[in-house]
Amino acid sequence: MAEWLVEAGIGETRAVLVADGRIVEARIVPEGELIAGTVIDARLIARIPERNQGIVAWDGQEALVTPLPAGVTQGALARVEIVRPAIAEPGKPKRARARPSDADPVAGALPAGRTLRPTDRDLFEEAGWSELLEEAATGVVAFPGGELHIALTPAMTLIDVDGTLAPSALAVAGARAAAEAIRRLDIAGSIGIDLPGAGDKAARHAAAAAIDAALPQPFERTAVNGFGFIQIVRRRTRRSLSEIHAMEPAQAQARALLRRAERVGGAGARTLTAHPTVIATLTPSWIAELERRTGTRIILRDDAALTISGGHVQAQFA
Repeated sequence: MAEWLVEAGIGETRAVLVADGRIVEARIVPEGELIAGTVIDARLIARIPERNQGIVAWDGQEALVTPLPAGVTQGALARVEIVRPAIAEPGKPKRARARPSDADPVAGALPAGRTLRPTDRDLFEEAGWSELLEEAATGVVAFPGGELHIALTPAMTLIDVDGTLAPSALAVAGARAAAEAIRRLDIAGSIGIDLPGAGDKAARHAAAAAIDAALPQPFERTAVNGFGFIQIVRRRTRRSLSEIHAMEPAQAQARALLRRAERVGGAGARTLTAHPTVIATLTPSWIAELERRTGTRIILRDDAALTISGGHVQAQFA
């Protein structure tokens, strides 16, 4: 039986869908990030009639609204629903996207599920949370007989399949593993998968069928072409785990460190040791909240010899 589990972490909210003891879907929403489905009143600050679009602003944030709200003049308020948060791609930041709405103002939400506390059994970790974060941070996903290499580009997310299996078997296994990783890492938008050894027609059909079986609808895809390439398009409503780690590596690792600090065994003060860039990201409000939740003093220590993902937590008394 599959179940959504939710944690209200420090600096982020996270949710996982666990089936047969493993994470099959995951969401991370950093503190302050918009969630699709949020309905707000915003001021129309620019009209782009030739594209039937406008730009709305509120609380220092902006969104591109499509279509242009009917009957709303520039400078007036318009009610809109967020369909995707802002994405700060290098050199090409993308505004949040919105559409006109008649609904009552409401905050968006993650999937409904069982909320876990730090003192509860760590079901996230038991289902593979640390391994999932490692996949998001490195872009490397292992599967029996091969591995995926996930790369983010301005145009699409690219997944390269490599391994030691026979070519046709690798194409099918790689396609299945890629589809599972897309779901697990919450990858959306335009996605390209390069399958080696998919030259024969039967292997191409089997690879496409493996994707269809592993990746829930809705999505669109092409056929696997003679070079082994297939393109998938999924509706993009939030940043993937891969994007969060690529765009904000220090912040992502800092929040992961805070999660471990909430759950470390022992007693007394807790010392958080991490790379200086990670330590610098730990805001006073986050540390104050960690002290409140744990009921103990928090000590920060930087160590430039550590990798950005190599932070650790030590309690004063084991």
